Amino acid sequence: MGRILIIAEHDGEQLNPSTARCLSCAGEFSGLECDIAVLAKDGQRVCEQAAALDGVRQVIRVDNDANEHALAAVQAPQLAKLAENYSHVLGPSTTFGKDLLPRVAALLGVAQVSDIMSVLANYRFQRPIFAGNAIVTVEVREQDKVVGTVRTASYATAAGGGSGAIETQAIDVELPDHTRYVGTSGSDAGGRPDLQSAAVVISGGRALGSEENFKLIYQLADRLGAAVGASRAAVDAGYIANDHQVGQTGKIIAPDLYIAIGISGAIQHVTGIKDAGTIVAINKDADAPIFEVADIGLVGDLFTIIPELEKLL
Repeated sequence: MGRILIIAEHDGEQLNPSTARCLSCAGEFSGLECDIAVLAKDGQRVCEQAAALDGVRQVIRVDNDANEHALAAVQAPQLAKLAENYSHVLGPSTTFGKDLLPRVAALLGVAQVSDIMSVLANYRFQRPIFAGNAIVTVEVREQDKVVGTVRTASYATAAGGGSGAIETQAIDVELPDHTRYVGTSGSDAGGRPDLQSAAVVISGGRALGSEENFKLIYQLADRLGAAVGASRAAVDAGYIANDHQVGQTGKIIAPDLYIAIGISGAIQHVTGIKDAGTIVAINKDADAPIFEVADIGLVGDLFTIIPELEKLL
């Protein structure tokens, strides 16, 4: 009987919700126990959070100074060695997982299954193609190890209340020295929630007109405790950094509430939000495609509507 190994995504202190979503995917497999691997410099705190998730048999703690920063080139050899005792290896289809899992698959000599959105059987899966306009069924040979990324937008966060054991392991494998951590830079989220795990997301489009006007989105988001997103057009225009981009070439998200302001609704953007619980669209163009997918639509000038919403809030 096989077992599933989930690779934990974390920042050294907090377990990313994407890991709990991977655990929900693992729950669709038949008769397979699930472990979570935490690679860190000192992973005790993250391991405790992982062990508290319902459905975890044990958490494998791999402490190494080299794991202080999540470098895929450094972590992949360790995970490939650890995966020898597992039939399935899963990770989130986030920036972290998309960087790491292909390397693990290559070291194991197997093809990766990307963006798993449904488990039909232990070796048969569904994943989206053509910007989500079609679903393809893929199958892995049973004699091969399954290495896959999970489309986290397709799964809810696993519940807590678990009591998995924590086991510390030392992995004896030579680590590459051609990759090293230099630094981290990016836009300031202003204390707002992470875009890919936030319950509420407010996104702005090209209709905002400028980086200065985009502050209206930030102000409204702060009123609602929401994360801030953007369309590709707004990113390309320089209104906001590209790590806020939502869509096929940005981040795929599934918040409880998604508010699109001044976004026309191109198919590439809709691909990134189609799993949201409720979609609200504000646009002055009554024929904008975004209204075809919105649960609630408001036709009007955003520069009038946003201040009115702030007053009501």
